[in-house]
Amino acid sequence: QVHLVQSGGGSVQEGGSLRLSCAASGNLANVNLMGWFRQSPGKEREAVAIIYTRGSNSFYSDSVKGRFTISHDNNDNTVYLQMNSLKPDDTAMYYCAADWMGILTMERRWGRPEDYKHWGQGTQVTVSS
Repeated sequence: QVHLVQSGGGSVQEGGSLRLSCAASGNLANVNLMGWFRQSPGKEREAVAIIYTRGSNSFYSDSVKGRFTISHDNNDNTVYLQMNSLKPDDTAMYYCAADWMGILTMERRWGRPEDYKHWGQGTQVTVSS
């Protein structure tokens, strides 16, 4: 069993910054990908950023490239999402996700929420204009 606990988020004005954290615990032998998805009311859950926790690969959606940075601390199994230059379109519930994928598979499937078994509780991010 893998347990994900999220923290961070909140409300900020356009152009501001926030940081999200996701601490993983439990049987992490079956986890090599961790990251973030988000979902707005009436929309599907979409990938934001994912990191390969056993190497340096990271993946970003086009909408956040250059503004968001994902990182991973192996010492405490925590993933961070630094979000800069926030826009109102970034407003959503953000979910931490974790699972295991083969190296070749993750290139194609990192952004598919249906491929992740483990999820955090969600945290709201609201950006006002």
